[in-house]
Amino acid sequence: MRLRRGARAAPTGLHSTDYHAPVLITGESERSAMAGEPQDDCLFCKIVAGHIPATIVRETETTVAFRDINPQAPTHVLVIPRVHYRNAAELAAAEPAVAADILREAQAVADEDELESYRIVFNTGTGAGQTVWHAHAHILGGRGLEWPPG
Repeated sequence: MRLRRGARAAPTGLHSTDYHAPVLITGESERSAMAGEPQDDCLFCKIVAGHIPATIVRETETTVAFRDINPQAPTHVLVIPRVHYRNAAELAAAEPAVAADILREAQAVADEDELESYRIVFNTGTGAGQTVWHAHAHILGGRGLEWPPG
């Protein structure tokens, strides 16, 4: 099933924790063998495949952008690659053009939401707050954002 641009709400009764359950990969060889391929146990791969609903705001050949189900700002959109990499660093090393596409789409999201200023966040690793092990950027805007964050 191919995702299409348009609003799709999360099913009733689901909570943000349902969508942000960590997916653990145990070994280095397992990690490298799966890089770039869809993962059956990955939430974002399921969104890309259309198996889990999301409020899609933009799509390209390489990316999908959708509203966060637990927004931290008036605009809180996630931009994800269609290919599976555990984090932004792995994506950038393996497919730098797709990493650049994510940044391009972040700007497009900001333009569509008429944001004068916004923040792009890539959480990489548990200590940084990454809870879904699929590279993604958070686009936050529409309110003042303090520095340092968190």
